[in-house]
Amino acid sequence: MAYDDRYPLKDYLNSLNYSKEYLMGDDPGWEKNYSPYVINKCMSHHMDTIMYANEMNQYSALDKQLQYDFYIHIVRSRKRFSPWGKKQKMNDLEVVKQYYGYSNEKARQALSILTPDQITFITNKLNRGGKK
Repeated sequence: MAYDDRYPLKDYLNSLNYSKEYLMGDDPGWEKNYSPYVINKCMSHHMDTIMYANEMNQYSALDKQLQYDFYIHIVRSRKRFSPWGKKQKMNDLEVVKQYYGYSNEKARQALSILTPDQITFITNKLNRGGKK
């Protein structure tokens, strides 16, 4: 599904969590661009909504409208914010790339072969001192 700037994720989450403004009324674009998976993922980051997200995961075949109605009526109004999880940078990958002059793909292959002792040796070899 293509992303549409007129229907941002933050508006869905704000209406479900805090403002309780019903978005699914007149404009069919709100329902069309509603992503149940992403909303469930966002709701699962909070202690008070994780069980509701689990319930919606069990009934994943529900219409988008029904899921939205469930959340808007059952979740208590509260400011909820959690940063989006991002992929962590692999420090060992950078060390192997620098030591051997490999690309990302070759460095990943080398990491699967190297032992932790060898990676520690390479890290110590590249250590130039100073504060990190």
